[in-house]
Amino acid sequence: MRVIATLGGNALLQRGQKPDADVQEHNVRAAVGALAPLAEEHELVLTHGNGPQVGVLALQSASDPRLTTPYPFDVLGAQTQGMIGYWLLQAMQNELPNRQVAAIINQTLVEAADPAFADPTKFVGEMYTEEEAKRLASERGWAVKPDGTGWRRVVGSPRPHRVVETRLIRMLLQSGAIVVCAGGGGVPVIRNERGELDGVEAVVDKDLTSSVLAEALDADVLMILTDVPNVMKAFGTPEQEPVLRATPASLRALDFAAGSMGPKVEAVCRFVELTGGIAAIGRLEDGPAILRGEAGTIITPDGTYDGLPSQPPKDPDRLRLAVS
Repeated sequence: MRVIATLGGNALLQRGQKPDADVQEHNVRAAVGALAPLAEEHELVLTHGNGPQVGVLALQSASDPRLTTPYPFDVLGAQTQGMIGYWLLQAMQNELPNRQVAAIINQTLVEAADPAFADPTKFVGEMYTEEEAKRLASERGWAVKPDGTGWRRVVGSPRPHRVVETRLIRMLLQSGAIVVCAGGGGVPVIRNERGELDGVEAVVDKDLTSSVLAEALDADVLMILTDVPNVMKAFGTPEQEPVLRATPASLRALDFAAGSMGPKVEAVCRFVELTGGIAAIGRLEDGPAILRGEAGTIITPDGTYDGLPSQPPKDPDRLRLAVS
């Protein structure tokens, strides 16, 4: 099977942890330990978030007196791709020393006229109290919004249309490599009037980019791995209950927060609707169990799933690792 696994921010930095390098490297090693069984049995593409990391770099850049202007978010996104890609690359190589692993920097095409630029919703950086957040917003010209029990900075999050390096990723997969890519949703770029690519000040949602990439790569499975075991119906109320199986239509009929579970639900529904494939949302450590149908929320065209299908893959001519 060709599996796209998207790592949530908790894979690198859990709530309340300081964004120190050693803390994140420890978390990455734990995440890769949980993902290695997937890579042993399937073609694997890893994508990841970068919200806390890009926020830290943005704050450092804004505070550096040597800079005339802070580094723009496309540059900061590329920096986080290199940093997090290095951690994931090294951890996966140590876990599976006989496999080739490639970590690459990606650009993601967005539209210059996307209305998201005027309505920032993507959380980046650390958690603050309301007072701290509003003070920083006043001092630095930020937009801030509440996120759970605290407040965080928000930036524009335009809709992704294509990962520019999709063909390169496909070539790496066909060579047998594990691929780490599309970190932080990819570096957001537009195509200017000369047909050239230009970076823009934004952060693309990693889950939506992963869905676009999974479709373009003819993936069999899209897994969004986070810190919750299931999508919850009526979340935060006495009536809340886990959703174990769903169709795109039944999942879309539920109400989810735009800044957290909403993009994840949109990403998995889009993938299943366009490809007829399998998508899931669940805990990082449950990755193999999700594929067996034993954990997570699993979304299929008809809402049923009893484990991996036994029939040949959709594209039998592409090079694959053996499925045990």
